[in-house]
Amino acid sequence: MRRIWLCADDYGISAGVNRGIRDLLAHGRLNATSVMVVGGAIARDEAEALKASAASAPRAAIGLHVTLTAPFRPLTMHFRPVHGGLFPSYPRLLRAGVTRRLDGEIIRTEVTVQLKTFADLFGRPPDFVDGHQHAQLYPGVRDGFLDAVKEIAPNAWVRQSGRAGPLAVRLTEPKALFLDLLSAQFRRRAARASIAVNPGFAGAYDFSKAPDFGQLMAQFLDGLPDGGVIMCHPGFVDEALIGLDPLTTQREREHAYLAGEQFPLLLAANNVTLS
Repeated sequence: MRRIWLCADDYGISAGVNRGIRDLLAHGRLNATSVMVVGGAIARDEAEALKASAASAPRAAIGLHVTLTAPFRPLTMHFRPVHGGLFPSYPRLLRAGVTRRLDGEIIRTEVTVQLKTFADLFGRPPDFVDGHQHAQLYPGVRDGFLDAVKEIAPNAWVRQSGRAGPLAVRLTEPKALFLDLLSAQFRRRAARASIAVNPGFAGAYDFSKAPDFGQLMAQFLDGLPDGGVIMCHPGFVDEALIGLDPLTTQREREHAYLAGEQFPLLLAANNVTLS
């Protein structure tokens, strides 16, 4: 059987998202989640609750969801660029990286502090490290990101977002193709730093279209190699989430599918396990 990582992003963004992720972990419907230490719902009690839920799941992993984009605030005083005290939006961060206007040392310092904050909350380094809005892949970000991981969490693997499968299929999805291109450079740099990466990735889709998540999950599993990662965003909508993120009701659709009766049948039909 193929064992994959089904990773729920954004633990710590809101209490409703946290509750949804813990519920799925405790029932064996997820086996990984990544934590936003800059989020508004990641006090020590939320970290302890997550540790308890993960302990009940076989080989569940807890990672750091490095966050470098708005509407969240840096943990370091001298992070640049900022807008109104917040990280830049992801288009601005990407533009700054492409035009070589990011200071790699500032990025490394912010990621280092987020890694240390995670270790303080959970009593150990993260099992893996990924990035909110795939910021770890951006030019100008990736080297500082990898340097910090190498120093603080050398045994962690890092998420790359490149897909497996025929090029003709990958060319039909512009968003995922863009992640493929960024991931190719990221993988080369991670290899030079002797940092492990996941062998395959799936989970990117147009959240605004509210598609059938069960159909999407079947597509994500198709061709995903052993050890590959599927990114997901389950959770329950609350006021805090509405104020921070445009991805709201689709989180509840994802949770409903993953908690339902069809998901285990889909895994079995594809010879896939989370344990």
